Amino acid sequence: MNRAEDEYWMRKAIELAYLCPPAEGAYSVGAVIVDAGGREISTGYSRETDPKVHAEEAALAKLSDDDPRLGGSTIYSTLEPCSQRASRPRPCTQLILDSRIGRVVIAWREPALFVENCVGVELLAQHGVAVVELSDLATAAMAPNAHLDLGV
Repeated sequence: MNRAEDEYWMRKAIELAYLCPPAEGAYSVGAVIVDAGGREISTGYSRETDPKVHAEEAALAKLSDDDPRLGGSTIYSTLEPCSQRASRPRPCTQLILDSRIGRVVIAWREPALFVENCVGVELLAQHGVAVVELSDLATAAMAPNAHLDLGV
């Protein structure tokens, strides 16, 4: 994927984040999974199917675990995937690693609002996943989170 394609898909993820029902204890996040050929294969957003579901989790749940497209895919998430989680047995970082997705594109890193030290980007990189941060889209990705005090 090139920069223009990454920006296109991230903007779609940002649009999805606006669909999230606001929750005082959670971020509004959108996610899009794109296969190696540049085709959208799944989308998700926070609280899409239940009050605890995260965007990456929602998008991955729409695909079978053995979907052959996942290995060459990119997941676009408006926020760094969580590295620890109380509401589910596996954080989104682990779900992405288990899916065999090889590339993750984010717009902003998780601030220490709910989790003191999110290390999703670091864990993904340690396991050979390419991580790209589109920090120039961070403000747009934060906008659906106006219900939270992000200190910005």
